[in-house]
Amino acid sequence: MAQQQQRPISNRPISFLNRNGLFLLLLVLLVFLGVYLPLSESPLFMFQNRTSSSSPPSPSFVVSDWRYYSLAQAAKFVAKNGTVIVCAVSYPFLPFLNNWLISISRQKHHEKVLVIAEDYALLYKVNEKWPGHAVLIPPALDPKAAHHFGSQGFYNLTSRRPQHLLDILELGYNVMYNDVDMVWLQDPFKYLQGGHDVYFMDDMTTIKPLNHSHGLPTSRNGVTYVCSCMIFLRCTSGAKLLLKKWVEEIRTQPWSNTEAKKPHDQPAFNRALHKTTHQVDVYLLPQSAFPSGGLYFKNKKWVNETNGKHVIVHNNYIVGYNQKLKRFQDFGLWLVDDFSHESPLGKLESVQEQNTEEKKQKERGKKTNRKRGQKHNIL
Repeated sequence: MAQQQQRPISNRPISFLNRNGLFLLLLVLLVFLGVYLPLSESPLFMFQNRTSSSSPPSPSFVVSDWRYYSLAQAAKFVAKNGTVIVCAVSYPFLPFLNNWLISISRQKHHEKVLVIAEDYALLYKVNEKWPGHAVLIPPALDPKAAHHFGSQGFYNLTSRRPQHLLDILELGYNVMYNDVDMVWLQDPFKYLQGGHDVYFMDDMTTIKPLNHSHGLPTSRNGVTYVCSCMIFLRCTSGAKLLLKKWVEEIRTQPWSNTEAKKPHDQPAFNRALHKTTHQVDVYLLPQSAFPSGGLYFKNKKWVNETNGKHVIVHNNYIVGYNQKLKRFQDFGLWLVDDFSHESPLGKLESVQEQNTEEKKQKERGKKTNRKRGQKHNIL
């Protein structure tokens, strides 16, 4: 009898055992993806490889809800060389956030930025454009009230800042905090050398010599007036101690609407500095590199004398969204109009235009209601 010709491997049917083996393999893979990675809070579960610098990362699958994105996941996703750059902002200041990001992108540090969104509108908008770079730490705040300087909404926003920073330190990262009414002109990290616990800028307008002391400064009546809007903290016990004391100082002054007693996070920060002065290694950054807005925008002679030394410019010593915007425009520091392509968020719909349209719709609604009322009265 002639020997039966063997069937080619490619034509052989898959056996029941082989099918079961493939099924079990797929099951194990699904369990690994669905259980292990979420428990390890791995950002790789949610985002594609980010090695390409040509474009921002995009989710490898649709995130069910950014409300469940944790600070630990977010910090792990953005951290570079153990450092995270943080801002805390609400939706009305989205254009300022974009302006700040453009300046940071020019210094090649934008990938380590984490936006702490104070409302859900900003959380979803940033993560829509730049997935993984925004997180909300509940509770969400009222976006319309949060940036009215001196208001309770403003206090509610700023008073949470030290706890946010402490939480990031406790996760094991160094952290730089910036307000978004700042612009980077140079790379600030070359000024953050040494093993100090905390680095900060003076908020006074009095001109200091170029070789001024880098210890804790004093101002009139011996009261320190250090700016809490730009801080760099190393993950050290000293930095954590300062932030814990800052949190305590804020909690000792509950909100009061009395003008003389309105609480503010910056005086609390300065009191914390004084109470921990012998336990925390502090470093005052050079005034020529990190000037206050009261000096940079108001002393043209000083600006010319220190030309080329400015690193981060703070648009303070002025109150109001439109006032800050105009000042940036007047000094050529409003980058959004011409350079939005340099931001990881890209070109955004103007919040002002959106608010204007909302006002128009409300006015149209009021006119319609008035006409209805007049018609009703006639009838």
